[in-house]
This record gives sequence, structure tokens and C-alpha cells, in this order.
Amino acid sequence: MKKYIWQNPKYPDFTYNKDVIMPLLSLVRLKQGMLIGKMQTVGYNNNQHAKLNVLTEDVIKSSEIEGLKLNVEQVRSSVAKRLGLNIGSDIYIERDVQGIVDMMLDATINFNEPMTVKRLFSWQASMFPNGRSGLYKIKTGTWRDYKKGKMQVVSGALGHEKVHYEAPDAEVIPKEMSRLINYINRKQDTDLVIKAGIVHLWFVIIHPFEDGNGRIARALTDMLLARSENSQDRFYSMSSQIKKVRNSYYKVLEITQKSSVDITSWLKWFLENLIISIDNSQLLINDVLKRAEFWDKNKTQVFNDRQIKVLTKLFDNFEGKLTAKKWAKICNCSHDTANRDLADLVNKNILKKCGEARATHYILV
Repeated sequence: MKKYIWQNPKYPDFTYNKDVIMPLLSLVRLKQGMLIGKMQTVGYNNNQHAKLNVLTEDVIKSSEIEGLKLNVEQVRSSVAKRLGLNIGSDIYIERDVQGIVDMMLDATINFNEPMTVKRLFSWQASMFPNGRSGLYKIKTGTWRDYKKGKMQVVSGALGHEKVHYEAPDAEVIPKEMSRLINYINRKQDTDLVIKAGIVHLWFVIIHPFEDGNGRIARALTDMLLARSENSQDRFYSMSSQIKKVRNSYYKVLEITQKSSVDITSWLKWFLENLIISIDNSQLLINDVLKRAEFWDKNKTQVFNDRQIKVLTKLFDNFEGKLTAKKWAKICNCSHDTANRDLADLVNKNILKKCGEARATHYILV
């Protein structure tokens, strides 16, 4: 009995109901245009900081979908360095963190570069620089093989596993991936937003690598969404939205992978959540506009380098409360210097002093 979509004789000639999909696609295109228009008004520097926020979020959330927790400061520092931004961070960056950042930035910055087997191999290998996934040794920079048996997505306790999906045999991967890569590179009438959804699903169906398939599928999605906007600038994170609705994401993938080649339900889910993702970017825009307004309002003020460094951090998802102790640590200065800097900003009505004694902290006015 043929159970999975790749066993269907018509695979991979996917179809979908245009009456359901086209209105959603029109709304996505409208919202993409409005967002790009808004971001063009905030200036290059603020655009770069917006990209920093989005790409950091994208890397973090894409990994969290797979149950992996990355160090946020390492990711942010890595992204900033690649974008040429000085955020005052010089922490050590783990090789696996650098690897996934390199992959995501290659996907979005070099979005018009052709996809190749070599490029995909480099993406997968960069995420596992030591050739290990957790405690397990895995094959990197090459397709999975038959030696570890069938590639299955399972859940449940040992001996009571439930198989949610079984990927095509390893022997057919080169042929399957050749078809997918040709589709990615081919210029055709399919709208690039629709193409992003199809490629995401198609890659997950093949599951060509021993590990890292989900993150690579989402990197390919970001690449094609960048092509759809003809822009390196990312102002929304689809991975962040997928993380919020992870259960429904896996559910719709499972249902689609066990259905006919009609993928209407998947594309509907994909476009609906893409719309939410773009709408959520408004929060990011507000943060960027607040930053721009602050520096414009205080352009005549004189700040020292330490003050500029900490004020910049306060607009970059500063964690916890700002205290003199934190100031001294961030700026590598004495406690007395930190207190003088803070008192100066309070006098300039930039910061407000709150709390008493050990609870003393400072917030932006």
C-alpha cells in the first residue's frame, strides 16, 4: 500500500486550489510591499539594525524548532560582525553557532546565487563542524546513506514508537535532489512566494541529510522569500512564527506528506503564517523608529564612548535591569566611573534613576 506522497505516481507534480491560494498570495504581496516601503523611510543605519534583530531571531528560532538552544549573545555578535555592525561585543563564538549564521546569511545575502549540491553540502557541514549532532557522530557534507536504515520521523517511548513519516530511500536522493535543485534554479511562471512554500515542503519530503534538514528547509525558504522581494534586507522572521505554532507546523507537514500531490492545505498554512509573520514585524519597526527618534532628539547632546555603547545596547534587547555594576562590566571601567556616567545621563534627562540601595537601577526616559 502506498502511504507517502513520494510514492504517488504523480509526485512531484504538485497541485493546489488557486481559488484558495491566490487571495492569500495577493495579501502576502501587498504586505511585503507595505513593509519594504515603511523600512525605506528609516535610513540605512536603522535598516541594518533591523536586519540584525531579524536575522538573530531567525537563527535562534529556527534552531529552537528542532529543540536546540543557541547562545543569543553569540548569535547576535556573529550576525553583527557579518553585517559590519559594531555592537560592542567581543565574546567567543562557538563554531556551530558561526556555522548556522553563515548558512542563514548566505541564503539571504546571496539569494540570487544558483543553488548547487556543493552549496547545500557546505550549509549542512557548517552546522556540524565537529561531525557530531549532540552525542552522536553523523555524516556531514554529503547525503545520508542506507547504513543507518530508513530515515523516519518518530515519537513515543522505546518499544512504543509511532512513525509519523518515512523518507525516500537513500539510493534515490541524488536523483530527487537534482530535480529539486533544478526547480529552485529554473525561472518559471510560479510566483516566488508560492515557490518558497513548495521548496520547503519538497525538501522536507526528501529529507536528504542525516541531520539539519529542518533548518536547511527554512534557510531555503528565506532565500526564496528574499528573491520574491529582490532584496537582501530581512524584516520578518518566518522561523519565529513557525516556532510559535510548532505543533500545527509538524501536523500539517505530516498530513501533507501522507496525502495526494494536492498540497493546498500546506500552502494555505504556509501563506497564513507568512502573513502573521509580516504583521508581527510591526513590533520590530516600532523599535527601530524609537531608536531613530532617540538619536535624532539627542543629536546635540555630547556623549562619551561608554555612554554611546550602553545606550546602543539598551535599544538592542538589553536583558535585565541597567545597574552601575552592569555598566562597569560592559564598559570595563571602575564602579566610580560607571556612577559618574550614569549621573551625567540622569542630569541630561536621558536616564531615570529607580529603586533604592542595592535595588537601584536606571531606565530610559
